[in-house]
Amino acid sequence: MKKKLLLPVILVVLLLVVVIIILSGPKNDEIHVTAQVKKGPFEVLVFTTGQLEAKSSVKITIPEALTNNNVRIWEIKITDLVLEGTVVDSGDYVGTLDHSTVDAELLLAREEMEQTMNEFEDAQMDSNLSLSNIRDQIVNAHESVEEMQIILKESVFESPAVIRKAEMDLEKAKRSLEQEKRNFVMSQAQYTTRVERRKVYLKQKQQRVTDLEKAYESLYISAPKPGMVIYDKDRFGTKIQIGSTISRWSPTIAILPDLSSMISKTYVNEIDISKVKIGQKATLGIDAFPEKELHGEVISVANIGQPLPKSDAKVFEVIIKTTGSDNDLKPAMTTSNIIQTGIFKDTLFVPSDAVFSNDSMKFVFLDRGRIVRQIVDLGSENENYTVVKEGLKEGDLVLLTEPTEPEKIQFSGYDIYEKIRIRDSLADISEKPDKALSENRLTRKERKQEELNSQTVTEKPDRSEKKANKIRKRG
Repeated sequence: MKKKLLLPVILVVLLLVVVIIILSGPKNDEIHVTAQVKKGPFEVLVFTTGQLEAKSSVKITIPEALTNNNVRIWEIKITDLVLEGTVVDSGDYVGTLDHSTVDAELLLAREEMEQTMNEFEDAQMDSNLSLSNIRDQIVNAHESVEEMQIILKESVFESPAVIRKAEMDLEKAKRSLEQEKRNFVMSQAQYTTRVERRKVYLKQKQQRVTDLEKAYESLYISAPKPGMVIYDKDRFGTKIQIGSTISRWSPTIAILPDLSSMISKTYVNEIDISKVKIGQKATLGIDAFPEKELHGEVISVANIGQPLPKSDAKVFEVIIKTTGSDNDLKPAMTTSNIIQTGIFKDTLFVPSDAVFSNDSMKFVFLDRGRIVRQIVDLGSENENYTVVKEGLKEGDLVLLTEPTEPEKIQFSGYDIYEKIRIRDSLADISEKPDKALSENRLTRKERKQEELNSQTVTEKPDRSEKKANKIRKRG
């Protein structure tokens, strides 16, 4: 029994001794995680998330009859609307606008038309009656003139005073007749203008009633062409629905997208946007249908970025047009886009984790039996790898993590660094040739001025000496 208990104790003691020896013994060399430099085809890809939209669409708007200023209906409610996503044909029913709004305006317009009709008829009657009275006065004036003429003829044998009075009465009667005639002409023009004005008012009221009747008939909205009904948003950004108010300033009720031609609207961050160009190919995945894969092409790249909400990052809108059509595709579906921004058939590349940098250069930790900091000239990169133009060769081992005390490791490849520096300098000069040329000209001018200054300084003592000699000779 004692032997059975002693055996496990001995094993535990031996195990402890081994652990102590291992821990107290000399440490092994540092172990590094490495990767090989590879050569082969290399794709530069940009990954984005987008949303499907129709490339073109037709808007279903407020009826044109309601936009007539004579109707004077500025806003109107939607009382009925087909479900969003309903597929309609040209002429199919889409929705109804509020009849009560037009009813109220139409009732008021008819009342105004009737009132204006009565005023027109009253104006006609007043005109006829007044002109008739004036005609009677003209007839009476004619009779007065004739009467005065008879009295004048009968007074031929009377005294001169009586004859003179008869003559004056005749002249007075003639003036009254002329005045009545002028009064008739003026009154006729006045009453004609008044009647015509009432007639114009009446036509305006009749036209408004006609326009409102047309507006009333147009309150049933139909589809202008085949498509799927997608609700629009009002001017406040709220989606249109039953009970929403539309106006001539925000007239769109819904849109009918052309599902045969779809686009994916996506946003690319400012780091990758320089890689994206019009015409580049793209692959699109549909989140709702993981098994589907679409192909497309970049057709638009925004020139101006926009900030992300609650972030300092900037993004640029990119539009990808899909090739072909699919009946399962619907607007607002989420897409996963892969844009091919560059393809290399045969090139060197390393994992991006193996690339390190300081203020002036980029390098890798190359394992050549000993670790060196190898300066490299890099090219395009994708999510995981970076193209190597110079500094490495296929099969080289590079460290994926920084070793301890990296500042003590020597650099290799200073010639590559010099090439990069000269290339960057030439690029800067080519970007600003005018500035460089002006600087060179300025330098030449400054040198010329310095030469002239130096010549002037050397000549001055000679001239002074000649002048002194002349003075001596005169003395």
